[in-house]
Amino acid sequence: MVTITQTTTQGPGPARKQGRWRRLPVVHQLHQSVGIQRGMLVAGLVLTALFVLAAIFAPLIAPYGFSQLRDEDGAFGAQQPPSPEHLFGTTVGGYDVLSRVIWGTQTGLGVIVVAVLLSIFAGVALGLVSGYFGGWLDRVLVVICDAIYAFPTLLLAIVMSIAISGGQSSLWGGILAAAISITVVFIPQYFRVIRAETVRIKSEAYVESAKVVGTSNLRIMFRHVLRNATRTLPLIFTLNASEAILTLAGLGFLGFGIEPTSAAEWGVDLKAALSDVSSGIWWTSIPPGLAILLTVLGVTLVGESLNDLADPRLRGRRAVSAASGTVAETSVVPGGTLSAGPGGLAGLENEGRP
Repeated sequence: MVTITQTTTQGPGPARKQGRWRRLPVVHQLHQSVGIQRGMLVAGLVLTALFVLAAIFAPLIAPYGFSQLRDEDGAFGAQQPPSPEHLFGTTVGGYDVLSRVIWGTQTGLGVIVVAVLLSIFAGVALGLVSGYFGGWLDRVLVVICDAIYAFPTLLLAIVMSIAISGGQSSLWGGILAAAISITVVFIPQYFRVIRAETVRIKSEAYVESAKVVGTSNLRIMFRHVLRNATRTLPLIFTLNASEAILTLAGLGFLGFGIEPTSAAEWGVDLKAALSDVSSGIWWTSIPPGLAILLTVLGVTLVGESLNDLADPRLRGRRAVSAASGTVAETSVVPGGTLSAGPGGLAGLENEGRP
């Protein structure tokens, strides 16, 4: 008979506090990730955090306003090269490039927040009702959501932009135009996920028990089904946020974005810099292009990493020795003690052999 005991050295207080921190969403995924998977997640979180912080503190970070053309020394001048006064130079319209790149983060973050919040509320509500009640309503909603996929995202965004603001957008007009068009496209994604989870959860034993005791459908939907069906929403949110940035930039590049005097937007600045490229003026196009690239890259890395960590088949594994604990040397075995060293188990196997 072999008796193996496992010892732990953590106290109840620190272990409890450490366990609470590890249950937080981002911290939990960081603890799960290993190797290149952790590197991708950390890189994505850093880029995304820089984007969010720049949007929040843009009035403090930006050296000038997004539509400012002059200071106490006079006008900035158009297409001025990088200098100590203007680190990234000035645009063809005379705006400071660095300031417009920083202020553009506020516009991008606003589109992400509005679009994803509208998509989540509409998609979750429709998916919950459709999956729980089923019937003809479920079939109609499924057909409508399938039909929406036939519309290209950018084309729908152009139509919505013209319908809302006539193509000449103010700050909130441009944000709503892009956000509403993205919302219409994103709703089917949230609808499908929530509907599939609702169909699975409503057949669980605890839902059937709630029905037996007379619980109302509304209470079952929101207290039992909704709480368990929305666990994958953060993954969809991160993957869709990058598409929102690209749609907003596409609208601005095609001439349906926000006016430069109303707000800073990277797509509009890229369109204005098209004529500069052929003249050898690089500083008006590279900064906003890099801002779009790094923001989309950061959000995509976070989304893909979370998606991999949520799938046990794609999740990396830690070393067995680090996860299995320490085998105590006081374990009693026939003929002596059993150790976790290289020859411990091998010696036990060979003990009874001639």
